[in-house]
This record gives sequence, structure tokens and C-alpha cells, in this order.
Amino acid sequence: MQRSVLSSNTSTELCTPRTFPRRLSSELSGNLETALLLWMHDPPGRDAMIVRQALRKDLLNLETATEVICSRTSSQIQVFKQHYYAKYGVHLEHDIELRASGDHKKLLLAYVSTPRYEGREVDRAMAEKDARALYKAGEKRWGTDEKTFIRVFCERSAAHLTAVDSAYHGMYGKSLKKAIKNETSGHFEHALKTILQCSENPAKHFAKLLRKAMKGLGNQ
Repeated sequence: MQRSVLSSNTSTELCTPRTFPRRLSSELSGNLETALLLWMHDPPGRDAMIVRQALRKDLLNLETATEVICSRTSSQIQVFKQHYYAKYGVHLEHDIELRASGDHKKLLLAYVSTPRYEGREVDRAMAEKDARALYKAGEKRWGTDEKTFIRVFCERSAAHLTAVDSAYHGMYGKSLKKAIKNETSGHFEHALKTILQCSENPAKHFAKLLRKAMKGLGNQ
């Protein structure tokens, strides 16, 4: 006799796209349940769910919200913003406005609202100009001009930011990442670093995140 593929403590009715998440939740728990339920959605829908939960008042996790938002391209953000509004009835900017603060909030709002070129062409002269502007806004002065960092990081393409980093290192002998670490802090620093790292090598950035997340875990 053919055995049922369903566990003995569940109903034998066939799952449908509507009932499967509920059935899955009844069989699993904890992080495994969360991960599997999230991976049932397409990437923009998944991003919307993660960011919405991270921006809830009772579960506020600005690090997670920042990580998702600042690691996405301009076109990816526009699509997941549409999913966000369709699913939750509020604009992403509204929730950022409520939960974030200070320069971190200004950066996130600018980053999700500003279209950015996604090609590989770079104006080297403009990259050098931005490198000088960031130096003057940070290491050259007492205190930091955060507006300049927000403008450059939210308006420029990934390829352009990589060129700015190279120009900065050539002109001032240190990486832009090092300058960010020295001149900024907290969630604002984390956002800038995430944008810069993903502009250079997204795969390397996510590999580091996975290693950090699994550090200390067992091999089960």
C-alpha cells in the first residue's frame, strides 16, 4: 500500500498555494519556519516582508532594514516599494519616517527615492571631484558634513562609487571605507558601508554576512 507523504498529525487533504504556508507553519517553528516561509515569495515580496517586520515598533531592527534597503539596486527598490504598498497599504517612506532618525533617516529616504544609473560607464573626472568633496566633508574638517555623504552615496551609480573609492585612495592614501569608519557612526555608518561594499562586490558582501551569521553555530 502506498504511504501518505503527509505526517500523521496533519490533515490528508491536498495543499493549495493558499493553504500550504499554513500547513508549513503547523509543521515547523523558529528560524527554519521563518526562512522557509520567506523563501516562498519572490525577491521583492520577500524584501518587503523583511523590511516591514524590521520597521515594526515592537520588533524594531534598523540594522536589518538598512541591510536590505542599502544592498539593493535602484530598480530593485522601486519594485519592492510597489510590493510594500500593495501588501501593507502604506508607503515604505512613511515607515522609514516613523522609525528611523537623524542622518540615517535622511539617507534611507534619499536612497529609496532617488533613481540611479545602473550601467558600468564612469566619468573619471566626476569621480575625482566626488572624492575631493567627501574628503572636504569628512577628514579635512572638524566634524562631518553628512549632507555631502548622503548626496554622493544616494545619487551615484555603483560603478561610480567604486571609482570614487579608487580615486580617494589614490589622492589621500586610504580607502573610503576607512574614512567612513573614522568620520561616521551607528546606523548611518552601517548604511554607507553597505552601499559602498555592494557597489564594489555584492557577492563578497553577502558572503561576509553569511559567515558572520553562522559564526559560532554548530555543524548540525
